Amino acid sequence: MSAAKIHSESWKESHKSFCSTDFVEQHTAEHQENYLRGEIKAGKKVYMLVENRPVGIVSVYESLIENLYILPDEQNKGYGTKLLLFAMRRCPEAPTLWILGNNYRAYSLYSKYGFRKTGKQNKLSQNLSEIEMKCNGPREERRADSL
Repeated sequence: MSAAKIHSESWKESHKSFCSTDFVEQHTAEHQENYLRGEIKAGKKVYMLVENRPVGIVSVYESLIENLYILPDEQNKGYGTKLLLFAMRRCPEAPTLWILGNNYRAYSLYSKYGFRKTGKQNKLSQNLSEIEMKCNGPREERRADSL
């Protein structure tokens, strides 16, 4: 349930500025627990970062990194970087991820670690798209840091 709570709180915080209040409030811990169970059932591995308490999660499926969420009150402490590097090391090929086009903080973090836009997009609405990013750096560099 800790992973679902992290996912719920972080998702709500990151989406509240551009999603309706009703839609945001639907993403309760119980709702996100069902979502994460579905992700696991689909073959994704979900990892949790615990630093005195659970602070973040990330999932990896083959070389796709998803669901990287840090509790709002634990952000800007390096935990996102820790989870990103951890997830990258689990990717057998060049790591790939998708970000919302308006998520400039995520874009900044991922760019710092070698992710670049591929040009692929999924249009979600008139004003919002998901953008694919891929890291083309050598696998050895991705293994240099340990969690």
